[in-house]
Amino acid sequence: MRVFFRSDASTQIGSGHVMRCLTFADVLREKGNECQFICRKHEGHMMSLIEQRGYRVKALPTSRKKVKLTDEPEHASWLGCDWKEDAEQTQQAIGSEIISWLIVDHYALDHRWHQSLRLSTKHLMVIDDLADRPLDCELLLDQNFGSSATRYAGLVPQGCLQLHGPEYALLKPVYAKQRAKMQQRTGQIQRVLIYFGGGADHADLTGQSVRAFYNQELSDIHLDVVVSESYAHLFSLHAIAALRGNVSVHMQLPNLADLMAQSDLAIGAGGTTTWERCCMGLPSIVISIAKNQQPACEALAQANLIRYLGHMSSVTIEKIELEVKRLSRDSSKILALGKSSMGLIDGKGVIRVEERMRCC
Repeated sequence: MRVFFRSDASTQIGSGHVMRCLTFADVLREKGNECQFICRKHEGHMMSLIEQRGYRVKALPTSRKKVKLTDEPEHASWLGCDWKEDAEQTQQAIGSEIISWLIVDHYALDHRWHQSLRLSTKHLMVIDDLADRPLDCELLLDQNFGSSATRYAGLVPQGCLQLHGPEYALLKPVYAKQRAKMQQRTGQIQRVLIYFGGGADHADLTGQSVRAFYNQELSDIHLDVVVSESYAHLFSLHAIAALRGNVSVHMQLPNLADLMAQSDLAIGAGGTTTWERCCMGLPSIVISIAKNQQPACEALAQANLIRYLGHMSSVTIEKIELEVKRLSRDSSKILALGKSSMGLIDGKGVIRVEERMRCC
């Protein structure tokens, strides 16, 4: 099969959409399918990484037209152009040959865009988290905790195959493999993983989290801090890491499975990494960095699967420090968080999605 992915990354969008598409593309390629990507040249795009992973990328140009946002999806500005312009450019990128699947992971695109691409593809799949706009697809994936078909009532066509929940989360197979062989945690916090995604982290939640460990009570805890090449505060991070000591800074890792297996606690954002942490049974303090992350974070917290501190606008260094101290004094709570989150997801979702896709 020939499969095209339409997804973007940027300093505004983040990296999660492209990364989960890459994970799915890897499995599809292993099954003998040809996969290509179509991405727009936003600031912070990840086309070089996609090419490094061995995929062809067709780049859509930065639009100079003024974008009209009347009656558009809430995230329409993320597209960087009018949906009609994007649809036309996507058709041109695909070419005249009809492809087997077009997989769309983009909050700015709705049923109008999907319908306009119907002549270019036999099947269309949408990866979504929001259920906030009409979609036109044969296959829908919403991997979020608590998602169900009722969320999409009236938003997808009758007969659309819907896959819901973390059992379908698109995680790299390395997480399931590492999970199977990692040692059981003791409930003591000796090593903490700090990671806020592959974006610039303009609010520097990474740096704030490191500063939360300046307290003498937490000085023996080793910190593994992971940032991307686009992280905006690298010089400052190295300075505060040196001042605190007992900190390892990691750049652009291919995955976090090894570090998650070695860690006793994680501090990070909502989004795709949430499912990676749950798969590894890693107790987590979570801060939402986008409005669309809040519902899932709140639901997970209510189910006692994570510790949710709230949206980044309301989080302080003192608040992070206080939560770490609370957990460090309660090993039973740490163990309970790890056990409950690990029971939510086994890391084999990408295989399940590929199998269901072949049935369409």
